[in-house]
Amino acid sequence: MATLLRRALRPFPPLQGPPGPAADVPLRAASHGAGLLYPEHIPTSPLQKALLAAGSAGMALYNPYRHDMVAVLGETTGRRALKVLRDQMRRDPEGSQILQERPRISLSTLDLGKLQSLPEGSLGREYLRFLDVNRVSPDTRAPTRFVDDEELAYVIQRYREVHDMLHTLLGMPTNILGRSPAQVGTGHGRALVEVREEQTPCCALPCTPLASPPGPFSLPTPPPCLPGEIVVKWFEAVQTGLPMCILGALFGPIRLSAKSLQVLVSELIPWAVQNGRRAPCVLNLYYERRWEQPLRALREELGITDPPCMSRAWPRP
Repeated sequence: MATLLRRALRPFPPLQGPPGPAADVPLRAASHGAGLLYPEHIPTSPLQKALLAAGSAGMALYNPYRHDMVAVLGETTGRRALKVLRDQMRRDPEGSQILQERPRISLSTLDLGKLQSLPEGSLGREYLRFLDVNRVSPDTRAPTRFVDDEELAYVIQRYREVHDMLHTLLGMPTNILGRSPAQVGTGHGRALVEVREEQTPCCALPCTPLASPPGPFSLPTPPPCLPGEIVVKWFEAVQTGLPMCILGALFGPIRLSAKSLQVLVSELIPWAVQNGRRAPCVLNLYYERRWEQPLRALREELGITDPPCMSRAWPRP
C-alpha cells in the first residue's frame, strides 16, 4: 500500500516541453503490460481505492489547489457516475462519435494558429483567449490512472480536457477563493499561487476586462475576483453527478467572506444549477468540430444564460 500511495502522490511530468504519448493518443484497450488496460493505468483493489479516496479527499479539502489529489478522488469514487455519463454519450449521435474516435485536447492536437485566425466571438477564438488570459494549458490535465475500465477512463479524461471549455461556455475565470490567481507549472500539473485578498483589491465598476476588448459577438467579461471555479463545479456537479464535483461544490465556498458567500448562494449557485439542469450533457459536444461556431449561438443551443452578476462588482470581503 505504501508503494501505491507513493505512485499516486508522485509528481506529474513537468509542464514544459512536448507532451508524452498519453497526452495525444486515444485511450484504447490494448496490451500495456500485466493487468494494464491503458497507458498510466494502475490496477487497484476496492480497499486500495477506498484508502486512496479517503486520503485524496482529505488533502483536497485541506488544500483545494492540489489538483492532483482532486484527480485521484475523481477516479476512485466516480465509477457509477462515469457509467451514467458513458451511457448518455452512447445514446447521443455526437457523443457516440466521440467515444468511437477518442479525440484528445492538448497542445499537440490543437492548431493554435487556426484558432487565432477564427473570428472574434467564435468558440475556438474565445477558448484560446481563455487559455491566454488565465495562463493555463490543456497539457496540465493529469492522466487517468485508477479507473479499471478503459472506456470509462476515456470518459473521465475527456471530462478533464473539456473542463476549460466549460469555463469558456459559462464565462467564468479559474480562481477558487474569489482571488486573482497566478498560474504556474509545478510537479502537480496545475497549481494556483494564492494572491492574498488584502493585496489584491476587489473589482469596482466599471470592471477591468481580463482580456482584450470583446468583439461584437463576445460574451461579457466577469469581474476578476469572481470565484469562477466554484460556480463551474456546481454546474459540473449537476451535469455529471461525480462525487468529486459535488464535494468541490459543497466545500469550495467555505473560505469565502460572508458577503461573497451571500451572493454566491443567492445568485450564482442557483444560476449554475439551473443551467446545469437545462443544458444537455456537455460531454456530447464534439468541441473540436465546433471551433467556428459563435460562442453566443452555442450557449443559446445549450440553453445557457449569462451569469447574473456580470454587470456589477463582486462584494468586497
